[in-house]
Amino acid sequence: MTDLRVEDSSDPLAEMSRLLKVQRAYSHMDAGDVALASGDHARALEEYSAAERLYQENEEIVYWTAVGLANSGRVAESLPRFRQVFERNENWREMTSRLFDKGQITVGDEDLRRILSV
Repeated sequence: MTDLRVEDSSDPLAEMSRLLKVQRAYSHMDAGDVALASGDHARALEEYSAAERLYQENEEIVYWTAVGLANSGRVAESLPRFRQVFERNENWREMTSRLFDKGQITVGDEDLRRILSV
């Protein structure tokens, strides 16, 4: 169940639509996180990609789609997304290093260097 309030919006129907899109995107993100934690990289990528299609302007969603691509062996495809989020917020680069150290980004050392250098 989703409880949304839009009483203070000048355009409540448009705001309700926007909030539902965001909620659905984050539901896919949550499912992707569960799949990533269990090592199911293919499923994680499916969920992150679905979230990205719903809410492309969100850098967190774009970032986790990039992680899903990289973990699925599609590093070249992930690079434009990593570049996009690194340009928006340099902190994602540090996050990438930390996730690699914790085994949540499962690429080799050379691919990690490629990712961090974009």
